[in-house]
Amino acid sequence: MAVPAAQAQPSGQASPSIWPPVLEVEHVLLQTSLYTRHFNPQPDHNNTQELISLELHNPQRWLVGGARFLNSFDQETVYLYAGREFPFWQPGDNVTVRAKLTAGLLHGYRGEYQDNIPFNRYGTAPAALPSVGVQWGRFETDLIVFGTAGAMIIGGFRF
Repeated sequence: MAVPAAQAQPSGQASPSIWPPVLEVEHVLLQTSLYTRHFNPQPDHNNTQELISLELHNPQRWLVGGARFLNSFDQETVYLYAGREFPFWQPGDNVTVRAKLTAGLLHGYRGEYQDNIPFNRYGTAPAALPSVGVQWGRFETDLIVFGTAGAMIIGGFRF
């Protein structure tokens, strides 16, 4: 079946994407936790989060992601989120300093620890996490502040 002339693409041009620009994936970021510190440590606090996260980033610096980790009370927890990066300094060709803000749902604070995060109902609560980070080539690292409870350093690679 022949393509009508009006629909044919000129030689050398890519056909238009079926995905809207917001759904284009520019890169994928895979990260893990490197260091955690609670601002007011308690004996039952866990500082080994075993975090693994995966983020999909589009060319407009929007992102969606998910993370699995052990929360402050050693409970398996999931954070599903969306957010955006805000680059604010590029000291070199291959280095960018940026802020990031994500917001989504946090699930996993249960039992006696359910009230340790605000608005937790049925083990799920809204959450927003600000961070500052550095991208150096394919490597990225972030300092994430989780409310008044503490901070975590994570690092990983973009693909």
